[in-house]
Amino acid sequence: MTSKIFSPKITAVIESLRKLPTIGKKSSQRLALYLLDKSPETAVVIANSLLDASANIKKCKYCQALTENDICNICSNTNRDDTKLCIIESMLDMIAIEEAGIYRGKYFILNGRISPLDGIGPSELKLNILEQIIAGREIDEVILAISPTVEGETTAHFISQMIAKDVMISRIGFGVPFGGELEYLDQQTLLHAFNARTNI
Repeated sequence: MTSKIFSPKITAVIESLRKLPTIGKKSSQRLALYLLDKSPETAVVIANSLLDASANIKKCKYCQALTENDICNICSNTNRDDTKLCIIESMLDMIAIEEAGIYRGKYFILNGRISPLDGIGPSELKLNILEQIIAGREIDEVILAISPTVEGETTAHFISQMIAKDVMISRIGFGVPFGGELEYLDQQTLLHAFNARTNI
């Protein structure tokens, strides 16, 4: 029905927007019509910024965060604690932790969780790079800040098994419900979760 109402080019914009997370049919239609009808100059700005970013953004060689440089601002910051490594699922988790101001160490972003049904294994999460980082630094604590889902538990267990026994492994806990996503927690809950982390 949508293709009968809109021209092919408008339909293409709507379908492209629908590929974004949390954007459904109605939202994609509203966004497309707003950009094309009410604010075409905004559409051009967004398109150009996305083209520029996609051509120049890469992943940090250490933590896998998105950055314009080989090494991101956090990994290159000499004031950060090199002995602490917090393992998280996404850059959104990093943002949540940084905004809460509860951690001054370094990160490693998995960009997912182990999920055999979805074809995601250790290699897709770059765990070989994580292993090299842990082996190459004097890390005394690895903090697993992974959401307590079934896939998250599997991922946390796998990582804990691959880390050397002389490195302390802890898991954030208090206030994070099973099935909850770290990025949606408020700052106070995150603070309690970090302070109440337990050794594995």
